[in-house]
Amino acid sequence: MIGYTTIGVSDMERAKTFYSELFAEQGAKVVIDSGRIAFIGTKRGEPMLAVCEPYNKEAPTAGNGTMIAFPTSTKEEAEAMYHRAIKLGATDDGAPGQRIPDRFYGAYVHDPDGNKLCFFVFG
Repeated sequence: MIGYTTIGVSDMERAKTFYSELFAEQGAKVVIDSGRIAFIGTKRGEPMLAVCEPYNKEAPTAGNGTMIAFPTSTKEEAEAMYHRAIKLGATDDGAPGQRIPDRFYGAYVHDPDGNKLCFFVFG
């Protein structure tokens, strides 16, 4: 359903490294790099995450209430993604844990530009 999601960043090289390394175990890499925007994913035609310097040349800002949630297969995978993100320079916004009993397990971080990310599993 989603083709790609774009987030604004202040440092393209840092963002490409952060997201490529964060999702390396899923086979992600920079698929398209057009200078001010780069698409990170496994291949064209699959959902991707785009990082970009804002077109209007103003500072990127993280939306209040905006979050990108990435599904995982297990609680352990959600925890691993959380810890990998922290190691790559993200900050904690909610340690891994059960949020809704027997239904939703999530872990939350802010990337180096302040964008909120969630790694989660249902069930």
